[in-house]
Amino acid sequence: MAAAVKQQLALLANQSHSGGSHKDVTEKYKGILRSIIQMSGEERVASLQAFVEALINENVSLVISRQILSDFSAQLEHLSDPDAKAVAHFTLEKIHTRVISFEEQVAAIRQYLARIFEREQSWREAANVLVGIPLETGQKQYSTDYKLETYLKIARLYLEDDDAVQAEAFINRASILQADTKNEELQIHYKACYARVLDFRRKFIEAAQRYNELSYKTIIAEDERLTALKNALICTILASAGQQRSRMLATLFKDERCQQLSAFHILEKMYLDRIIRSSDLQEFEGMLLPHQKAITADGSTIVDRAVIEHNLLSASKLYNNISFTELGALLEIPPAKAEKIASQMITEGRMNGYVDQIDSIVHFEARETLPMWDRQIQSLCFQVNNIIEKISQTSPDWFAKAMESQQ
Repeated sequence: MAAAVKQQLALLANQSHSGGSHKDVTEKYKGILRSIIQMSGEERVASLQAFVEALINENVSLVISRQILSDFSAQLEHLSDPDAKAVAHFTLEKIHTRVISFEEQVAAIRQYLARIFEREQSWREAANVLVGIPLETGQKQYSTDYKLETYLKIARLYLEDDDAVQAEAFINRASILQADTKNEELQIHYKACYARVLDFRRKFIEAAQRYNELSYKTIIAEDERLTALKNALICTILASAGQQRSRMLATLFKDERCQQLSAFHILEKMYLDRIIRSSDLQEFEGMLLPHQKAITADGSTIVDRAVIEHNLLSASKLYNNISFTELGALLEIPPAKAEKIASQMITEGRMNGYVDQIDSIVHFEARETLPMWDRQIQSLCFQVNNIIEKISQTSPDWFAKAMESQQ
């Protein structure tokens, strides 16, 4: 059967080359394609490959070959996934030398092939297939929405494959385009994907801010908004201790929706500067994704490190000073590790104090909240006095009566 198809195609190619009617030749190609699709098994695959090989021959008019190849791309969905993959790979290989002439058709084939890989959960293969579409370097002018959607899909596929570096590269390309689209759904997809990239890259506080923003978008279904809020809470808890996290903790703690989340008790303890014990984290650790369970450079998990830093900040508000041994016991870690983390937080300006290595003591310095408050009150009183003096100078009679009435 494949041999008969080849013979028909050869006759058609000669007819096209000799100046036959484009419409007639096109209809005949479509008829052959329909008859091939109705075949089954290896015979259909072999015939389709022969069809492609004949179609992209330079003897066939480019107008005809483009139109028929577009129809051919649409017919792939009628094949089984293994057959469609075999035919698609064969087609891309054969078109490779003439890809500039068939950019639109190649893009359609790559999109369909990527969907097959996605169904098979072959995330990297799906992403790599889409990367082959020349969105910026080709002759065809793709729409902003098409390019943005494709970049976001590539980024998402790389994230599924746990490759945050490649995902970030394509989300950065999407960043350039997202401001130019009016498609609100695509903008939401961009924000969600960007939040996931930040999450994977352990930029937890930035991820939390974007997840929290998504949780207020009414275009998103309510359960998805709640999921975004849960992700914001998790990322906030995992973030490094400091002023940014404190602000995010306050934002989430005041959000009544957080009270229905299972991790609210951890959020509450963090916001109220209470010590968190390892026994408090068992349920929370079950909520974490694989990349959030990674081991840090000092051998701790991400959540352990975050909780240790939180407990250290809480201790700084309870104690004026504490020995390395007592601090280690409080944080449930070795004294040397407690000293190292305290030194790092002080150096980075995330905690006030200093380390006395000779006496093995950490000294905490309270922020000058009360002195600053006193200075603000003093400044306010000074300004009020100035106003009173100016009133007494400009309206002495009114001022005298006002003072009398106060006596």
